[in-house]
Amino acid sequence: VAGVLVGHPFDTVKVRLQVQSVEKPQYRGTLHCFKSIIKQESVLGLYKGLGSPLMGLTFINALVFGVQGNTLRALGHDSPLNQFLAGAAAGAIQCVICCPMELAKTRLQLQDAGPARTYKGSLDCLVQIYGHEGLRGVNRGMVSTLLRETPSFGVYFLTYDALTRALGCEPGDRLLVPKLLLAGGTSGIMSWLSTYPVDVVKSRLQADGLRGAPRYRGILDCVRQSYRAEGWRVFTRGLASTLLRAFPVNAATFATVTVVLTYARGEEAGPQGEAVPAAPAGPALAQPSSL
Repeated sequence: VAGVLVGHPFDTVKVRLQVQSVEKPQYRGTLHCFKSIIKQESVLGLYKGLGSPLMGLTFINALVFGVQGNTLRALGHDSPLNQFLAGAAAGAIQCVICCPMELAKTRLQLQDAGPARTYKGSLDCLVQIYGHEGLRGVNRGMVSTLLRETPSFGVYFLTYDALTRALGCEPGDRLLVPKLLLAGGTSGIMSWLSTYPVDVVKSRLQADGLRGAPRYRGILDCVRQSYRAEGWRVFTRGLASTLLRAFPVNAATFATVTVVLTYARGEEAGPQGEAVPAAPAGPALAQPSSL
């Protein structure tokens, strides 16, 4: 919840910059976009579409961290490659929730304010899309979401693992939380940088047809048309606001998960610090990381 509240305004700016028309650009950059939204729609304009990620991220984070941990145990060996594979598996599975959630969020972020608005909220948005386009419409952008999430979550967990080891993050360290915040924030930035052009394509596909006739026939057609009209810079649109959001959101997420798990597992320790045997949830890791 904290991650969504901190990061959502930056996400609104990112989406608006990604999908604005090159012929009639509405915003000159990240700061101008922020100012324009606040001036025209008040601060609440930055929180358009908030309900969708608030509902979805609870399940997404549960899926991501659960699948990543269980996949790593199933692989049986804690190595950089397995960290990447476990993260990639988690990223791929959570697309089932992530894609419809981001579709609703994108549509709500782009709709006009006031009584002329098309959707009343996230659920109403998905219901209307399902009524007009069926299940395929609700899952619009699924392939591009899969192409974005699978490698980016691999990079996400690999970077976090490498940084926590390099920084010497150990339970009891008085600098543990700052180190976790640094590792988590950096992981988020590296994750976004690894697949950001795919995110631009996904946003354009999900916003396609919202204002006028649909323009794109698919992923490759969207890439081709976007590059032809605006050059390679189109694939970095909104990157500044994304990176500004990525650090605090992912720092908070990773630090919270790690600290909660550390305290939860600490209850299994005996009075003299000796571990009390517990029924294993799955195969033990051959080389478990410190956290």
